[in-house]
Amino acid sequence: QVRLVETGGGLVEFGGSLRLSCAASGTISSAYTMGWYRQAPGNERELVATISGGGTATYGDSVKGRFTISRDNAKNTMSLQMNSLTPEDTAVYYCNAERLSRDGRYVYWGQGIQVTVSS
Repeated sequence: QVRLVETGGGLVEFGGSLRLSCAASGTISSAYTMGWYRQAPGNERELVATISGGGTATYGDSVKGRFTISRDNAKNTMSLQMNSLTPEDTAVYYCNAERLSRDGRYVYWGQGIQVTVSS
């Protein structure tokens, strides 16, 4: 079983930057698609960005041009560089890894980490 742990959250000023990291206790191979999701109070959990094992990235409309997702399969880590932050980015951010194979679909989640952007 894969265990995911997020680090790097905290408080940042309006317009500032923050970098989140996700470390896996198990091996995250190129067969996994990884991503970041976030959930603000009163809102549903939404997709922020995903990245395939080959490095192809997708982004939610609200973060395009500001956030950059990356991964290092050799180190079993994934990161999210967040720039030009606004209070609308305040949420709990979750690391995700998913894999679909002949023996089933596997989904793993981190515990979540708080990101707060001051006005």
